[in-house]
Amino acid sequence: MSRVTIVVHSGDFDKIMSALIIGNGYLAMGDSCTLFFTFWGLLALIKGKLRKSDMRLSRMNMAGIGAWMMRRKMKRANVAPPEKLMEDYRALGGRVIACEMTMGVMGLSKNDLDDHMIDEYAGVGQFVKASQESRTTLFI
Repeated sequence: MSRVTIVVHSGDFDKIMSALIIGNGYLAMGDSCTLFFTFWGLLALIKGKLRKSDMRLSRMNMAGIGAWMMRRKMKRANVAPPEKLMEDYRALGGRVIACEMTMGVMGLSKNDLDDHMIDEYAGVGQFVKASQESRTTLFI
C-alpha cells in the first residue's frame, strides 16, 4: 500500500474537484490519502460551501458562467458533485487536515468550518510528517 498527501491550496471549483477525484482514486485502489487544506483551499471547508454553486473556476470563470457550464457538463457526464466526492472520500477513509496557521491568516475559525469533513486542525509540522510518510505528494 502506498500513501499520498495532497496539498489543497486553491478553493477554485476545478481544483477542489481535482483533489477529491485524485484522492478518491488512490483510496479506491487501496492506498491511503491525506488532503492538507491551506490558504484559499480552506474556503472549501466552510460549512455548506461544497453544496453551494458559487465556487469559481480557476480559468475562464467568465463572471460565473464558466463554472455554471462546467457543473452542467459534469452533471451530464455523471460526475459526482464536490459534496458527494467529499462524502465518498471520507467514507473510504481519507484524512483531511485543516491548516491552523492559515486559518488565522484567512480570518477563519473552527466554527466557520465543517467539522464533519475535518480529521485534524494542525500546522505545517503535521503536513511534513504526512508527506514524509507518503510515496507521493501533490500540490493542487
